[in-house]
Formats: sequence, C-alpha cells, structure tokens
Amino acid sequence: MHDQSASEKLLAFWFSTPVRPLWFRSTAAFDAQLQREYGRHVAEAKDGTLDAWKTTPPGCLALVLLLDQLPLNIFRNTARAFAGEAAAHAVTEHALIQGFDRELNKDEKAFLYMPFMHSESMEDQDRSVALYTAAGLEDNLKFALHHRDIIRRFGRFPHRNAILGRQSTEEEQAYLSSPTAFKG
Repeated sequence: MHDQSASEKLLAFWFSTPVRPLWFRSTAAFDAQLQREYGRHVAEAKDGTLDAWKTTPPGCLALVLLLDQLPLNIFRNTARAFAGEAAAHAVTEHALIQGFDRELNKDEKAFLYMPFMHSESMEDQDRSVALYTAAGLEDNLKFALHHRDIIRRFGRFPHRNAILGRQSTEEEQAYLSSPTAFKG
C-alpha cells in the first residue's frame, strides 16, 4: 500500500525553507540527519518496496529524491551514492511519459530531471539540457551544460573514478588536479 504520508513528509521536508540552502552545500550533520530520517526509505525505494509511489507526480518526485539525490548525501564518497541512479532514471522516464512533470513547480521539476544530469550517458546529458531549457530553469541549465561538457570531454565523471574503483586517465588526473575541476 502506498504510504502517501511518507512521500508527502519527504517533499515537505526537502522543499522547506531551512533545507533549501543545503541542497548543494550539505554538511556532515545534514547528511547524518538524512541517514537517520530517510535511510530506511532510500533502501525501500531501491528494493522496489515504494514502487506504488509512481502513480502520482509527487510520488515520482519523492522516489527520485530517494534514489538519486539523498544517496549522494547519505552515502557520500562511496559507490553506494550512485547505486540508485538507474532506478531514478527509470522513475523519471516514467514520470515524463505520464506527463507528471507538467504538474510540478520549477523547483520540483529541477529535481525530477536530475537523474539525466547525473547520468554518464551523452544521450541523457543532451536530454537533461533539453529538459532544463524547455522548463526555463536557467540556474539548473548552467549546471546541466557543465555536466554535459564533462561527459562530452571524458565520457564519464572523473570525480567518481576513485569512488567507483575506476582508473583515471592522464587527462582526467590533470583535470581533477586543476582548480576548475568539478568534484561532485
């Protein structure tokens, strides 16, 4: 059964005034709070227990947060931070097919589209840029373009290499050592 109150509580929390400044400037304390309050839900989303949430726009958005965004905080600097990306991508794809993004506000759309920005697929990167452009999300579009440029240049995100046990190329090592490197 769909525990709508859990998805609603997550969305109310994530889009609250105190949390907004932490979206992309997290702290260790905030990461720990997310683990305490939502770690169980992240695991349930990953194992499919919360798939019933896919029936509504807010439910899809909550799933994307649990599969794509919160793991980046909860499992920071580990491979588990990226383990839900494929599932998040599938939820976003489903939401787009259903037209659910048309029922979300700009901030909500920004997070619904994020699995495409986080993908190491060039096709997904192009789609990310197209989605943010069409939605008029100029601030997010800057980051989408930046992410796409990294994938275009390297075919992957070099800052993930060490975490995922991948060998960095010389070009990636030089980039990661530069002051302009994206560190995640």
